Amino acid sequence: MACLKDIAPAAENNINTQFIVLDKGRTILEGRNKTCLALVADETASVHFQFWGDECDGFEPGDIIRLANGIFSYSRNTNLVLRAGRRGVIEKVGEFAMVFVETPNMSEITWIPDTNRSNKCDVI
Repeated sequence: MACLKDIAPAAENNINTQFIVLDKGRTILEGRNKTCLALVADETASVHFQFWGDECDGFEPGDIIRLANGIFSYSRNTNLVLRAGRRGVIEKVGEFAMVFVETPNMSEITWIPDTNRSNKCDVI
């Protein structure tokens, strides 16, 4: 499993990681879709995680979540978020007992396209 500090924006569903939900924002309706943004973290970094649909009601702060085949990319409103996407899966694997740090927040880092790999980005 990848540590959050090691993820980078990419157009691929290949992130497998585990984290704790620290805070969850309000649920927003975007047309027929329900979304919710959360701050999640592991022992190396934090990141904004976007829940979709029923996921918004299925997870709360303190939940430990395992993500399989996730994607770290820009959302419709140009925020960089980690999410399960269509091919990914999230599942609750525990509660409250996980070491974490809140910085750095990988969603707030400035990334630039990797000229050698068109579907990847690097830190400035």
